[in-house]
Amino acid sequence: MFIHKLGRWPKIPLGLRLFLLYFVMVILTTYFVSSTVMKQIKPTVRQVSEETLVDMAHLLAVMVEDDLQAGTLSQSHFAEQIRLYGSRQPDAAIWDITKKTINHRIYVTDSQGKVLVDSWQQDVGADFSRWNDVYLTLRGEYGARSTALNPEDPLSTVMHVAAPVKNGDEVIGVVTVAKANRSAQPFIDASKYRVLSWLIVMSIVALFIGALIAWRINTALYKLDDYAKKIGQGEKAQKPSFRVFYEYERLSDALATMRQQLDGKDYVEHYVQTLTHELKSPLSAIKGASEILQMPLSDEKRQLFASNIEKESERVQILIDKLLDLAQLEQQSELVEKQPIDLVKLLQDVESSLFVRAQQKGITFEFSGDKSIFIKGDTFLVQQALFNVFENALDFVNEQGVIRVSLLSQDGLCRVSIYNSGPHIPEYALSRLTERFYSLPRQNGDKSTGLGLNFVEQIMALHNGKLEIGNVTGGVDVALTFKAGAHTP
Repeated sequence: MFIHKLGRWPKIPLGLRLFLLYFVMVILTTYFVSSTVMKQIKPTVRQVSEETLVDMAHLLAVMVEDDLQAGTLSQSHFAEQIRLYGSRQPDAAIWDITKKTINHRIYVTDSQGKVLVDSWQQDVGADFSRWNDVYLTLRGEYGARSTALNPEDPLSTVMHVAAPVKNGDEVIGVVTVAKANRSAQPFIDASKYRVLSWLIVMSIVALFIGALIAWRINTALYKLDDYAKKIGQGEKAQKPSFRVFYEYERLSDALATMRQQLDGKDYVEHYVQTLTHELKSPLSAIKGASEILQMPLSDEKRQLFASNIEKESERVQILIDKLLDLAQLEQQSELVEKQPIDLVKLLQDVESSLFVRAQQKGITFEFSGDKSIFIKGDTFLVQQALFNVFENALDFVNEQGVIRVSLLSQDGLCRVSIYNSGPHIPEYALSRLTERFYSLPRQNGDKSTGLGLNFVEQIMALHNGKLEIGNVTGGVDVALTFKAGAHTP
């Protein structure tokens, strides 16, 4: 009831829904990965720094051992080197970060925790026995501490790592190496920036790929939807093909198979009905003529009825042939092969075939337009379409009339216009000329099968072209429009 009052939810395309889900997953993944990595960078850098300080402290402890045992450490060459080390000013570019000062502090205490040597010359003589680095090391434990110089500044902490100076098993002093955590902060910030930049770039790339896939899925669904609708409406439709989504290809094949099966049943039923209906008239005429021929008749009447049987038999044959051709044509959804077609030559061939018939009626053929135009398609089908249009023109053209052919190529289209002088097509018939079995009486009173223009329309659909029929001044114009194709020698 609640849903009914509010109305239905808006329909969101499947591709967009998939992309939104993918978008949320990428954003959440980027957030959690970035936050986890960012949290791990600082402790990892400090762990590495501490490990380096441990090695350095033990190296120095070995170096001061002899002077500390002799009690001459304060005046030793080592003490002087430590003082000089503290005053050095390096000029080093480390990963685009310039290092200008010495960040390590080194001090040595005796067994009581009294500072004997200090690289900063700041706390010589001071009692450091209470600091954890000295206190723990003098008791044989791992001595380390982290002390903030400014309690309000978390980056002011200094890491201290100590190593024992021994005389045998006795601890006679402590060497401490200290390093301000602030000195490593530029490297931490640079690492965070690089990691975050790459995560953002990779997220954008992932979202772009996801959007592309979602768009392809949506496009494929729209193609299948359009194909299914055209099948349902009985229209000709080219089966969509898919290079990546083979599942859609299988569905497309299944729809095409279903169409063929359904069309096959419909065609059988439809053509049986139409063929039965159309054959009634000539068969009745043949039956009536044959019954009359069994009666005593003069030679003249016998010849008349025999001629009538021959004429109606020919009509039946033409009807069956055209129905078979049309049925076969309608089963095609696309052309299997396309070859370059010289329209001018094809028109000349058609005119030559109909020349005798045109001469009998005193018809004049006129040609105008481009002399070299090529299209791509099925030569036989295009020729059949032109034959049907020319035969219609000959059926309705006036005695001593004219059939004018004009050929024009423009904007990638080729238009063949066939005009015949003669009576106009009635307005009520214009919209029905391409219907099956619909035809108008010829000048001699005969009636055609009504399949010719429908046949032409099917051929033009296969060539993605258009058939247009209309009244013009002094006659009728039939236009066939194709897509122009490059000539391939």
